[in-house]
Amino acid sequence: MKISKYGATTILFLYFSFQGVAQDTLKLSRQQCEAVFLKENLLLIAERLEVPKAEAMVLQAKLWPNPTVSLDEINLWATQKQLGVFGQELQGFNGGNLGRNQQISFSIEQLILTAGKRKKLMALEQVNVDKSKQYFEDLLRHLKIEFRQQLTQLQYLQFNRNIYQNQINSIRQLTQAYQKQVDLGNIPKGEYIRLKALELEFSKQINELNKEINEAQKELKLLMRLPANVQLILTDDAYLKNTESFKLISLTVLLDTAKSTRPDLKIAELDQTYFSKLYAYEKAQRTPNVTLKGGYDRGGNFMYNFIGFGVAMDLPVFNRNQGNIRYAKLGIEQSKIRYEQQNLTITNEIVLSWQNLNAAIQFYESIEPDYEKTLDDLLNAYTKNFTNRNMSLLEYLDFLDAYLENKKIILEAGKEVNDKAEELNFSVGTDLIK
Repeated sequence: MKISKYGATTILFLYFSFQGVAQDTLKLSRQQCEAVFLKENLLLIAERLEVPKAEAMVLQAKLWPNPTVSLDEINLWATQKQLGVFGQELQGFNGGNLGRNQQISFSIEQLILTAGKRKKLMALEQVNVDKSKQYFEDLLRHLKIEFRQQLTQLQYLQFNRNIYQNQINSIRQLTQAYQKQVDLGNIPKGEYIRLKALELEFSKQINELNKEINEAQKELKLLMRLPANVQLILTDDAYLKNTESFKLISLTVLLDTAKSTRPDLKIAELDQTYFSKLYAYEKAQRTPNVTLKGGYDRGGNFMYNFIGFGVAMDLPVFNRNQGNIRYAKLGIEQSKIRYEQQNLTITNEIVLSWQNLNAAIQFYESIEPDYEKTLDDLLNAYTKNFTNRNMSLLEYLDFLDAYLENKKIILEAGKEVNDKAEELNFSVGTDLIK
């Protein structure tokens, strides 16, 4: 049954809204856990905001410089001595008193960006938008492998604890039966003490597993943004990934796929684009910008009402932006080298993960499909024979040790396949193995 990301999350948080106070145990499948993780992880939420932040800088780059308006040279009074220099007064506006004998100057300036600087800056900021998207994908890629491996770790620990829990229940039944026989004097007390020691050893092992389970739950709750007091329990399904599709994929296909899916490789490629556009922008900075001016002066010139126009620009005599241009040019060379290094790194990562997954699958498939059931059947037979006194305590304990060790090997083999499959997905940059 498929559950949509939003559907699973809605159900989960409605559950918490109504029952979170009364119920502190939450049982979810891996699929449900991932749906919550993708929507609620705080690091992903924060990183998503980097994209609109970068888009805001593109918007800013589109804007023209504001015009500059100035109003000055306004005199608040004029003495007779000042007016007597030219022997005449300055008439007011429209012949009235407003503005009489008052000088005023007004000007407006507009900066004009030349050499396509505005478009080049927009193109430069657009690269940052693309990089922000790839940074998000790269963070998601890293968090996914961490999250999924923690899910596998929790499932592995739960399975392992169940094995010991089943055995300690069986051992307790034996110790209770042996205690009665010891009290009746039918068997030596040494055998009872040995069984009691084994029970204590299993209890200690379960206690250690509980600590590891608590640690795995802590990491998952942090990644899923769950309340700290919730006990997260995973269902048993999807512990082992289906690797049949992997066997049909060649190493060459994996390498080609990574070139179009690995976000860190795309970031390295975008770095080249960024410095290329930065170089074009910095070269354009050599061309001086032009400032257009217009002004009105009343009473400050030989004409009482003077309107004039002007233009201004820097002279590129000393500063022709040489340093920034060289910086951008070196950045192009550096980004090419880094891209090559990243490409080489990815190739080696994929080859290693491909080899490791193949080895994990081969080992897991070397275990007979019904071997685990055979172990369980044998344990039941050994326990029955031991209970009926058809087998010595030493023989029973030897088989029990072998049983627990083999069960652990089978569990670890499945965990290894799962972990190595996730590492391959991580190295390729997409979920090839579901």
